[in-house]
Amino acid sequence: MRKIYLYARFQRFWHWMQALIIFGLLFTGMEVHGLFKIMGYEAAFHVHNFFAVALLSFIVLAFFWYITTGDFRQYLTEGNLVEKILMQARYYVIGIFRNEPHPFKKNEISRLNPLQRITYLGLTLVGLPLQIIFGFIYYYFNELVDLGMNPAWLEPVAHIHTLLAYLLIGFVVMHVYMTTTGHTVTSNIKAMITGWEEVED
Repeated sequence: MRKIYLYARFQRFWHWMQALIIFGLLFTGMEVHGLFKIMGYEAAFHVHNFFAVALLSFIVLAFFWYITTGDFRQYLTEGNLVEKILMQARYYVIGIFRNEPHPFKKNEISRLNPLQRITYLGLTLVGLPLQIIFGFIYYYFNELVDLGMNPAWLEPVAHIHTLLAYLLIGFVVMHVYMTTTGHTVTSNIKAMITGWEEVED
């Protein structure tokens, strides 16, 4: 094993801030839906909207950082992407339980495996933006109706926003589980705190 510096300060800051914001959105969103009462509906509603604006701001900031530093190259994959994703999926479903070697090794140039790349890109470019868009449509629905939007769209918009939230919960659960699949249970979490990770030489 050897130690390499995988995660820059901004990446770690972005990761933990995004986690905090997403948990804040899920918590306040559940209260707005009436699943429990801690803050009260009005406070939860306003805090939820604050976190939504914060998430949008951090996404824009992250795009700026990835483009200006060139780190977006982490998400580029050479060769057959589908084949590589299937190799990684097989490892997670079968290989990891047989102590097989990881099909893709982390290094300073490539810290994400193909399945992580497509998942994180899908979340950042599709999932979160859609969630934000439908949230803002829901928030400004009355104003949009005044501009000509069909009032019957309120329920579908609310359902889609809620469905995306449950999909996000599913991602968080899976993401937390996957952090335990490093060479030790806590090695991946430690790497996201310190920036340094032990990888196979």
